[in-house]
Amino acid sequence: METIQVVLDSGLLRAADVAARRARVNRSALVREALREYLKRLHTRELEARDRRGYQEHPQSAADLEAWERVASWPEP
Repeated sequence: METIQVVLDSGLLRAADVAARRARVNRSALVREALREYLKRLHTRELEARDRRGYQEHPQSAADLEAWERVASWPEP
């Protein structure tokens, strides 16, 4: 692991220390987990934006959905 220096305002530092105590981890572990979660959410937002652009550039037509509707529909009795 690498050691870095991060500057936090006093309120954020106090809140982080309280959260770390509640989670029974040290401050570094709390920051690592928070950064992992942030990066995961960022990646998800990037994938969603990519998908949105793809659907905007290539919208689905009714014909595209017909095959799926046949598979997903209830069989006739």
